[in-house]
Amino acid sequence: MMTLNIDDLRFILALDRLGSLAALAREENVTPPAVTKRLSQLEARLGIRLALRTTRRLQLTHEGHLLAQHATGVLEQMQAIEEALRQRSQAVAGKLKVHGPFGFGRRYLGPLLAQFQTTHPNLEVQLYLSDNLMLPRQPVHGRDAFDVLVSIGAIPDSRWVAHRIAPNRRVLCAAPEYLAKAPPLQRPADLTRHACLVLRENDEDVTLWRFAGRDGGKEAGKELRKGSGKSAAGTDAREHTVRVRPIMESNDGDVVHQWCLAGKGIMARSEWDVADSLASGRLVALLPGYRLPDADVMALVPQSRVASTRTRLFVEMLRKALGPRPPWRNGRRG
Repeated sequence: MMTLNIDDLRFILALDRLGSLAALAREENVTPPAVTKRLSQLEARLGIRLALRTTRRLQLTHEGHLLAQHATGVLEQMQAIEEALRQRSQAVAGKLKVHGPFGFGRRYLGPLLAQFQTTHPNLEVQLYLSDNLMLPRQPVHGRDAFDVLVSIGAIPDSRWVAHRIAPNRRVLCAAPEYLAKAPPLQRPADLTRHACLVLRENDEDVTLWRFAGRDGGKEAGKELRKGSGKSAAGTDAREHTVRVRPIMESNDGDVVHQWCLAGKGIMARSEWDVADSLASGRLVALLPGYRLPDADVMALVPQSRVASTRTRLFVEMLRKALGPRPPWRNGRRG
């Protein structure tokens, strides 16, 4: 007789997502033989082969894919039932798992989650920080799933419901020490003659910098004089792209910020990160006639978490605490 439990369903989904017994062992913090044994026991109980092992990768069989497909629906239904029961009891409980960028997470998400847990003491909170936000190719469930992913800039992915939390510009800036000895900078093309500092994150082309006129692309384009690249107010409204050659780069935004403060070059960073340095004069905003693409603070919620009370309340708290006028625009820090 075939017997399946919730852990079996989560196990097969994790195998399908990771595609490797070794990767699953690392994620579960167990030995590869333990994962192999668990798969063998599950196959023996069901009397079918669920996966084909190769030297490099594991691939689910047709039966394995069928099980994973049905497991997704079952887990989503169970989660919906649990959420409905919690709403009836008016209790905010369970686990809230949040992902966010390192710097923003330390400054804002950490303190806000502490406040949220104080308000809802029956809630278990987990915060994972990483500047490399890689969305999974397929939905994940249980302890593998995040309830909220906070990102700087929108990420187009139909599997996630995006909530705009707060406005956030990207600013081109440098230290006065660097500018005192640097060549003139009057337009984006001049950046090719400057030392640039780059933050490498995700899979973005971080050395291709795009600028528009300060009035913004579409609105400024309405005012373009025929046959010119100028708006009626004299602002260059065309899009400008420049390929910079970084003299220094890092995957840590705080490191890039410190290099910039030390006068090593020019960087493009989020307003939330550089507002204090600009206000104190330690950094100077550059190219006021041009604007980098905005990178608003977004909260991404998977479709399976939309009905979650704890998720909804936390997103509401984020929006109230950080918008519509965020702390980096009114002089108060989180």
